[in-house]
Amino acid sequence: MKILNTPVSAEEIRGLNVGDEVEICGVIVTGRDAAHKYLVENDDKKLKEILNGTFIYHCGPVVVYENGQYVFKVAGPTTSIREEPYQAEVIRKYNLRGVIGKGGMGKNTLEAMKDCGAVYLHVVGGAAVYIGQRIKKVLDVYKLEEFGVPEAMWVLQVEQFPAVVTMDSKGRSLHEEVYNSSMENYKRLLGKK
Repeated sequence: MKILNTPVSAEEIRGLNVGDEVEICGVIVTGRDAAHKYLVENDDKKLKEILNGTFIYHCGPVVVYENGQYVFKVAGPTTSIREEPYQAEVIRKYNLRGVIGKGGMGKNTLEAMKDCGAVYLHVVGGAAVYIGQRIKKVLDVYKLEEFGVPEAMWVLQVEQFPAVVTMDSKGRSLHEEVYNSSMENYKRLLGKK
């Protein structure tokens, strides 16, 4: 298990490989479709400071307001490939060290990861309550009124946030490898070459 304390350096990320298990401690930020579109179309200096050296989490949260503060109850990952049109630019523009989500991403994102020293961290979708417990505090929220709870950019303090590297900065993608292997087996079973 490797501990990643944000902000993380590109050099530290370049030392990670597909299959490495990690735990994140520090600040991460949630972001889905509306957030990625906003990040690409705007030059938000405050978010550049916050995102520098950390991770954006593709997350569909359940958040409640209790005792004068926001609390994450459920924080499951959402499918990442939807952000493929934006993700490479967001990595480059905001100096991200990686993306957290489920299902992996495409070639444009993988190229940005190679160029910038970033990784894709896969989180188990069925562990949303457990992952929510790893979120210790909501530090801030951006675009809540405009985007709504699921699409807002939640700035989170996390401890022992578990994930597995499935795309690394060396250009390896476990998602692509599994797909290719499955297609070979499929063709073999059908008797095709």
